[in-house]
Amino acid sequence: MVGILVIVGLALLAMPVLLIVALVSLSSLKGRVAGLERNLAELQLATSRARARDSVAVPAPVQSRTAPTDAAADAPTLSDLMRQARDSGAAASPGALAQASVPQPPEPVNDAPITPPSAHSAVSSAPPPLPPSGQRADAAGATVDAATRARVAAASTRVSHAPMAPAENALLRTVKRWFTVGNVPVKIGMLVLLAGVAALLKYASDQGLFQLPMELRLAGVAAAALAALGFAWRRRDSNRVFALSLQGGSIGVLLLTVFAAFKLYGVIDAGPAFAISVLLVAGMGLLAVLQDAKALAVFALLAGFLAPLWLSTGSGNHVALFSYYALLNAAIVAIAWFRSWRILNLLGFAFTFGIGSLWGASGYQPEKYGTTQPFLVLFFVFYLIVPILFARRQPEGRRDLVDGCLVFGTPLVAFALQAGLMEGRFVDGARMPLALCALGLGVLYAGLAWSLLRRAGYAVLGQSYAILAVGFATLAVPLALSARATASVFALEGAGLVWLGLRQQRWLPRFTGSALQLLAACAVVVGVDSIAGDTRALLNPTAMSLLLIALAGLASAWASRLHGSTLGALVFYLWGLAWWTGNGVHEIHRFVDADVRPDALLVFVVGSAWLAAEVHRLRPARALALTVFAAFALSMPLALWQDAVHAHPLGGGWGGLAWGVFAVLGLRSLWCLRDDASGSAGAVQFAWWLAWPVLLTLEAVWWTGQAGLAQGWLLALMALPWLALAAAALWHWAWLAFPRGDEADALRNPLLALVFAVIAMGWLLALAQPAPSAPLPWLPLLNPAELAQLLALALAGAWLWSARASSDLGRLRTGVVALGGFLLLTATTLRGVHHWGGIAWNADLVSTSLAQTSLTVVWSVLGVIGWVVGSRRGQRGLWLAGAVLMGVVLAKLLLVDRQHLGGLLGIVSFIAYGVLCTIVGYLAPAPPRTHGTLQEESQA
Repeated sequence: MVGILVIVGLALLAMPVLLIVALVSLSSLKGRVAGLERNLAELQLATSRARARDSVAVPAPVQSRTAPTDAAADAPTLSDLMRQARDSGAAASPGALAQASVPQPPEPVNDAPITPPSAHSAVSSAPPPLPPSGQRADAAGATVDAATRARVAAASTRVSHAPMAPAENALLRTVKRWFTVGNVPVKIGMLVLLAGVAALLKYASDQGLFQLPMELRLAGVAAAALAALGFAWRRRDSNRVFALSLQGGSIGVLLLTVFAAFKLYGVIDAGPAFAISVLLVAGMGLLAVLQDAKALAVFALLAGFLAPLWLSTGSGNHVALFSYYALLNAAIVAIAWFRSWRILNLLGFAFTFGIGSLWGASGYQPEKYGTTQPFLVLFFVFYLIVPILFARRQPEGRRDLVDGCLVFGTPLVAFALQAGLMEGRFVDGARMPLALCALGLGVLYAGLAWSLLRRAGYAVLGQSYAILAVGFATLAVPLALSARATASVFALEGAGLVWLGLRQQRWLPRFTGSALQLLAACAVVVGVDSIAGDTRALLNPTAMSLLLIALAGLASAWASRLHGSTLGALVFYLWGLAWWTGNGVHEIHRFVDADVRPDALLVFVVGSAWLAAEVHRLRPARALALTVFAAFALSMPLALWQDAVHAHPLGGGWGGLAWGVFAVLGLRSLWCLRDDASGSAGAVQFAWWLAWPVLLTLEAVWWTGQAGLAQGWLLALMALPWLALAAAALWHWAWLAFPRGDEADALRNPLLALVFAVIAMGWLLALAQPAPSAPLPWLPLLNPAELAQLLALALAGAWLWSARASSDLGRLRTGVVALGGFLLLTATTLRGVHHWGGIAWNADLVSTSLAQTSLTVVWSVLGVIGWVVGSRRGQRGLWLAGAVLMGVVLAKLLLVDRQHLGGLLGIVSFIAYGVLCTIVGYLAPAPPRTHGTLQEESQA
């Protein structure tokens, strides 16, 4: 210890030497600057005289406004003359300096045509009369001075606009201020004196230089320190900085003397040494308060908290230690009544609870509970009062500046220590006393919040206490069931610190609050192996801990959103939502039977969506709307899970109830989003519309199986929900738009496009199915599947011919509907071959002669109908389509059907085609006439 002080003293002794060297260097620099200023003054005087002489001569004609003259280019500049003078060691002569080229502003150039000079112009262009030589010199000098001042101003402007250096570290800035502000020599002197006294005492002890008894030597040092202290007190008004530094150094010497008398030489016992140290610390604190000296108070506090450590005898008497700390904290509270010294409060808090925690980790035993609990309560009360006193001492308009470290840190640390005290005292997991303690804290903070919120200027402090009240009241529930308290406390206090940091625009509380929530999550993950004791759903410690972490994250997101931190709000919201969702899934997995889990998850999902929608109604946010969308979208895979677990979504006893809850809460969620015209709310509406056809489709699959209906019925019933949705979107939009009303109008066309895309996909897939209609006999176009396909084709036509379809689809509508009808008739023909011809429905069906003949006849009939109707109605496109189809059939006959010509069916196909072509030749031998064709015939 003494060696370190000697090294510090030597380092400090070197500082005056460095200061002397710096002063000498500064003096030399000032001399050089003065010489340069004299040279500059001489140069300015010589330049002004030269310009005064040159102003008498007639100015030469202007040659160019851009190129300088040769003489000007060859003339030595002022900087060249100064460099030559510096190199030669002699001053530049006035004559030489006068020849230095001085840059002149460019002469104005007249671009007008040159005219012969006239008498008037000659008179007007003559130079004005010159003033006397002295006045000319003064004017020239003033011109040079003005130019010099302009250049200096420009240089200063460039310097002032130079980029600022980055902000210095707060610690370095404090050290720099300590060594540059105030009475620096006396500060350094006091530090050096302390190191010197310590080294002198050690050296005198080792070398035996003093023959006096050790008691007298120590008394002499103490007397000198007291004399210095008295002198400093008398000089407190005339030289404040000197007096305060001398007071701190004198009391420091006295403390070192007491330490040496007790620890090194054994002159006094521990009791008197401790008492004297307490008196010295108390006196230094009193001096600090009387003189409003914060630094002196900090020194006194540090010495006071360290005194028991360096004067310790190793007896481990915690009662004496905490009694002494109680006196120190009482002094801090007393100082807080008169002074708003936050550093003093923080140091007291850190030392009190830090040393107490270290002692508790190493020396606490359950039998010491009775002698430890009162001190914990007393320290908690002290630092419960200090933030209120701190706010009270603030100016009227700045009482919202809350000491968040003490407001939220005191209950955090005290409650954690309280849990540690009770850990070994209560057995068999009985945590009810700790739960009652949390409830009592909640009541206490609620009372403080109610009292402060009624007073002007204490809104932030009152709101902070209100948050703590709610947090501890909530915390009492899991604590009544488990000892997992630390994580919950961390999460709640973290949310409070984040809110306070946002309110005061300080990053440290926000960072600390975020870190506390992360630590809470880690604590919960580490304690996951202890969930076996959780026996009740929701009302168990694990669920409550996860719930508190989630609520802390969501509360932090709300606070961030209120204070404009969009990114922070999103991060906290996703954090809280993840823990909320994980908690729900975890509880359902642990406490719900496997066959009911999808139903419970559906209720949980829609309940979460409803809560998000309610919050969105109060304060709209895109993340909340997307949460509702995710919940509605999840309902569809959950319906598939329900279908896999209990045959259909509404089965299993709870499926119907779950979807009833989904319907009610979903409508309420849409009602909360009714005024939101954003794309997120539109996505929610889309997911709502699609969830119900998916549900009804799955129910149709189950119902047809239960009723023993064939595939045709299944295809029809699966298509009906989507067809109903399309029909409602076309003709009864108000049904679908409820409850959002006009806000949903922009989604009408996208919904129609999406629904018809789904219908088209299903329609095409159904073409490849045989679609039997048992128990009814199969009839072409009159069976359930093909009736549904015809209905889909009709709805598609109604949509394509309405104003809801896009212009691109409108141009293709005739071709799309015609192609759909052709494909449906083709599939119907093949199904007839399958059902009536007894041919298996597989890939070989198309290659049979019956199928090929049937297709030839049907396609030929279609071609003839198109050909004839197009000709009779003058629809050239329809006539052309029929003609093309007949051509296709002819090609089919030549390439495919000719291999069946040896059989009856092949012969029938050829005969049927020939007869139909003959009928066409009789009814419509030529294409229909257009308007242009008629005009050409009339002209001919």
